[in-house]
Amino acid sequence: MRWEMHPASALVEDRGAMASWDRLNGQATRQVFMDTNAISLALKHFGCGRERLLIGKCHEEIFCMAVLVKSGLMRWATFQPSQLPLGAFLLCPESSFEHVIASLMRYLSPGVITLSFTQIDPFFVARPPDRETVRVSDHVETGWIEIPDDFEDYWRSRSKNLKKSLRSQENKLAAANVVSRMCSVQAPEDMPSAVARFGDLESAGWKGKAGTAVHAGNAQGRFYTDLMVAEALNGNAVVHEYWFDDRLAASNICLVRDKSLVVLKTAYNESLDHFSPAFLLRRDQIRLACDSGEFNRIEFYGRKRDWHTRWTEKFRTLYHVTAYRNAALRRAAGLVRMLG
Repeated sequence: MRWEMHPASALVEDRGAMASWDRLNGQATRQVFMDTNAISLALKHFGCGRERLLIGKCHEEIFCMAVLVKSGLMRWATFQPSQLPLGAFLLCPESSFEHVIASLMRYLSPGVITLSFTQIDPFFVARPPDRETVRVSDHVETGWIEIPDDFEDYWRSRSKNLKKSLRSQENKLAAANVVSRMCSVQAPEDMPSAVARFGDLESAGWKGKAGTAVHAGNAQGRFYTDLMVAEALNGNAVVHEYWFDDRLAASNICLVRDKSLVVLKTAYNESLDHFSPAFLLRRDQIRLACDSGEFNRIEFYGRKRDWHTRWTEKFRTLYHVTAYRNAALRRAAGLVRMLG
């Protein structure tokens, strides 16, 4: 194994590096949010300029690529803005993660005391064991839905409470003469307004009060707009919206590839919470998948919540890996965690 280090701007400026990243992602995750387009946009909007692209080669074949950034004195970590579900790390499926960790630590030495790989999906990189110098820790449980061919088959598997609740919401909407509908926004020219509408929903709720909402004027809004326009041109983006008459009630920002739909962001009109618009949207999203065959899997990539369990029984645990220069440093870090 040998390593090369380049400025992470290579993923924007170097066509060879861009092609290599996308080729490796085609083997590693195939997720749209791990393509160079998404990673480069994340670097543009959330990067600090000190990120580095690490390329691992064996017999001139690339087996690993990662965007790393110094997170402190002699501490390195994968580039991980919250808008990316996984850390910017790609590994060829045939490669050993344990060997990569050890090799990369040697390459970065002596200028490294810890190296962290954040939010790794065990679907793509098998979880390695703890070692004297390697700590593996749970991040979050995350869920997904396997969608059958027939919606009624899926719906029969759901709880009576869920079905009764949604029937009740629809009856209330009908009594109020409100027409509800789901629509799919897929055209590139329609994405900026769809993201802006999403931002209006999120900004009007608790995230707006907390200052963490997407809106057209902040970095998050610009990132999602750029991403969704670019991926709509590739046929990989959709915004599912749920409307009550001419009032937007809920919205999902999604990426799709290989019949797998990844829900990046969810928002709903909190003043309409008594009608459960987010649940009505999720049900109709699943019905669309069954009827159209456009996708057969929905990935959430968010922390498991009670509402997830109403839609699926399938969960897995994303994990972090932290490698230490030596066992004494790992023990000291463990002691700090215990005392802190």
